[in-house]
Amino acid sequence: MNPDNKLTRRHLIGASLLGLSAIPVVTETALAQAKPAAAPAAKPAAGALPVLSPTEPAAKALGYIEDATKVDAKANPNYKAGQHCGNCLQWADKDRKVAQAKCNLFPGKLVKNPGWCKVWIKAPGVA
Repeated sequence: MNPDNKLTRRHLIGASLLGLSAIPVVTETALAQAKPAAAPAAKPAAGALPVLSPTEPAAKALGYIEDATKVDAKANPNYKAGQHCGNCLQWADKDRKVAQAKCNLFPGKLVKNPGWCKVWIKAPGVA
């Protein structure tokens, strides 16, 4: 902190970046401790990853929603129209038009392309 004990923009950005690096660890921990749902979901095909459910603890923690057009803008002031998983930096597939793909924030799960979460960051070079 500075001598006046005030939070500067530099400190805020530094703390934010440090916090972002912890998200995968927190997510993995939440997934490991998650209790199974009352009704088991349909099993994915052999080798396929399951699709992330918005009711899972990690999804809830990051405000994941499967359809970005239904984001509550009042509850999520950082949300802007046009943001969705397919144009986020965390989208782990080179093809940004597929219906679902891996996300760096939710290991072992697929997220839906039109989805959105509070950690959305625009991918470089994506319109």
